[in-house]
Amino acid sequence: MTRTAPIRVVLADDERMVRTALRAILSAEPDLEVVGEAATGAEAVSVVREVRPDVVLMDVRMPETDGIRATEQILATVEEPPRIVVVTTFENDSYVYGALRAGAAGFLLKRSDADTLVQAVRLVARSDSLLFPAAVRTLAAEHARARPEPPAWVAKLAGREREVLRHMAQGLTNAEIARRMEVGAATVKSHVAAVLGKTGTRDRTQAVIAAYEAGFLNGG
Repeated sequence: MTRTAPIRVVLADDERMVRTALRAILSAEPDLEVVGEAATGAEAVSVVREVRPDVVLMDVRMPETDGIRATEQILATVEEPPRIVVVTTFENDSYVYGALRAGAAGFLLKRSDADTLVQAVRLVARSDSLLFPAAVRTLAAEHARARPEPPAWVAKLAGREREVLRHMAQGLTNAEIARRMEVGAATVKSHVAAVLGKTGTRDRTQAVIAAYEAGFLNGG
């Protein structure tokens, strides 16, 4: 479906120069619009409630309220919350993993080039794929703690749902999964919804994190 309105973005970072640079990059794109800025996590929550953006670029380390807590508050209190992308200096930072577990849709390195930034915002706005799947898999594998036994939801997944979850972890879109499994896109969408429901997760990123923590994807 073609998007007619621009993707509305909020920038949350305690460094003004970083916000200025991000705004300049995003504002140069006709389909992207920066609708707010915040210098702290607490301010980010307030701005998001006021302007209702589609995407938030959230610095993970900020004064007063960090990016993890701000992500939790936004997702818990905002109706139809935005997609949140954590912007960080270090990709293996435990703060980043904490933000993903809290509900962030993915993360982006501060050293990323302009094209990568723009495409990341567009991708998470569509929410039909995993942002930088290899990096998410690496981070999850490094931080996921071993469990004595898998959670109950693992046994509840049907065969096709297990297959879909593995494809989700690879970063495939619904259309790509449909071609891989030789089924219709509507069928894949139904399987994805079932996976999210059974894992008790909000979106693809959280489902993949949960799968690693359950041992479902480890070594697979």
